[in-house]
Amino acid sequence: MAFHGWKWLLLLDRQNFFAKAWSSRRGGWKRCCHWSAGKSLDPEVKAFLEENTEVTNSGHLTPEIRLRLLTPRCRFWREKPDLWPYGDPFWAIYWPGGQALSRYILDNPRVVKGRSVLDLGSGCGATAIAAVMSGASQVLANDIDPIAGVAMILNCELNHLNPFPITIKNIINSEAGNWDLIVLGDMFYDEQLADGLHQWLRKCIRIQQTEVLIGDPGRHQFLSHSIHSHLHKVIEYSLPEYTRQENHGLTSSIVWSYQPSNGSEDC
Repeated sequence: MAFHGWKWLLLLDRQNFFAKAWSSRRGGWKRCCHWSAGKSLDPEVKAFLEENTEVTNSGHLTPEIRLRLLTPRCRFWREKPDLWPYGDPFWAIYWPGGQALSRYILDNPRVVKGRSVLDLGSGCGATAIAAVMSGASQVLANDIDPIAGVAMILNCELNHLNPFPITIKNIINSEAGNWDLIVLGDMFYDEQLADGLHQWLRKCIRIQQTEVLIGDPGRHQFLSHSIHSHLHKVIEYSLPEYTRQENHGLTSSIVWSYQPSNGSEDC
């Protein structure tokens, strides 16, 4: 099965696999759950990712950022998915919501300049990288997949940046961190996860006055969720042709500001 078909399976299966992972890993990984700039990478994992991904800055909204992604020129675009040894590589796809957030931050550095930023569900790390490039004072990337953490460090190196801290545990429903800004893209693909995000983000705003920006290309699960009534459209981007083809007809992606009303009840 080509990865093109495998990617479609990822799109379909993501809500089952990934949502269960987010809901079940409340205690974090038993393996290393935090990377910092000085931490060494597993040489075997590093070599595998370098061999089986392509460095690219084309086909997406942020040509300023180079990323290791799975492309048609990669072995696993054609190889059987079960030969990939590290679990489903959601991080190897530059999803449209993340593209929109990254583009917005690069075009509007004032949004992050001098501020602390949490990139939730960071994946390939592009939005966190955009925040660093735009002058954020502190950036933390969060993803529950430890291989995503390795990929983010490699992507930092590609862009001549010191790796930012990366936490690999489910922080949803944890105490509200003192962040100026939380950014998250492409996270609303499951109702249970969306409910948890809605409540946790609301708590962060209520307790810490955190600003929240959400990137999404208009998936049904996102548009139909009650959180949508608390969103204000910031900007909409037309997706490049390559990204459209890889996302089965999605043509644009939007950055939303999440502004729940003070008097509304939790969902």
